[in-house]
Amino acid sequence: QEQLVESGGGLVQAGGSLRLSCAASGRTFSSSAMGWFRQAPGKEREFVAGISWSGGSTYYADSVKGRFTISRDNAKNTVYLQMNSLKPEDTAVYYCAARTDARRFTQAPMTRLYQYDSWGQGTQVTVSS
Repeated sequence: QEQLVESGGGLVQAGGSLRLSCAASGRTFSSSAMGWFRQAPGKEREFVAGISWSGGSTYYADSVKGRFTISRDNAKNTVYLQMNSLKPEDTAVYYCAARTDARRFTQAPMTRLYQYDSWGQGTQVTVSS
């Protein structure tokens, strides 16, 4: 499993931007599919964006498509989520996740919570109207 630490959350006005980072400390990052999820108060955790272990494929929830971009830097063991045109409904705790053995069996990003085996503690994003 990976140890994952998110950073970059905060308070921003609607229409603004934030970039989240997730630093991995294990030795399996380059083999791991990575994802971002979020959980708003009173709601279930939901998929936001995913990237394959190679970085060659990405996938987004419809609600963020065209506004958010997921990327990774395997040399830095870090995955990013660039969030633009933020809306109040984007307010949530954002979690980074890893599937550490993805390279063994898939080139595709993963979109389901149960597909991931490592999770960070989360970072709060609040978008004011």
